[in-house]
Amino acid sequence: MTMSNYLDYIVMLGAWNWFILGAIFLILELAAPGAFMLWLGLAALAVGLISFGVDWSWQAQCVVFALLSIALIPVYRRFAPKVEQPSESPLLNRRAETYVGRVFTLEKPIANGVGHVRIDDTIWRVSGPDMPAGSRVRIVRTEGANLFVEPAEA
Repeated sequence: MTMSNYLDYIVMLGAWNWFILGAIFLILELAAPGAFMLWLGLAALAVGLISFGVDWSWQAQCVVFALLSIALIPVYRRFAPKVEQPSESPLLNRRAETYVGRVFTLEKPIANGVGHVRIDDTIWRVSGPDMPAGSRVRIVRTEGANLFVEPAEA
């Protein structure tokens, strides 16, 4: 069978080409889920449905397919539910944030706005008003690995 015969066969199928292409995309989505092929498949099915009622060139069909494929992505993002499950440990990789609100004792004095506090087995850099070693401080916020403190009330 020559290339010309293949093209004649594809043209003969008409709107069914889009249904076949849509089915292929949807099967690929099942094989490798990720909501990417889904939109291509739905766009192909939509072009197939439109093609039953409208006699248009294959170029116009391809343009509408491309536009629908692109347009369906933001529609999905707008209406799809968030698939992220709430974590049991939301601060797991943000360890410093777990210390906010807690009170610790200064390991080294805060001089010129910088000092150190021991938390468990780690020495953390703290920033805040100058205070002597042994003072009790409350962590008020974090910025990276730097803890910002204020004097803790007794």
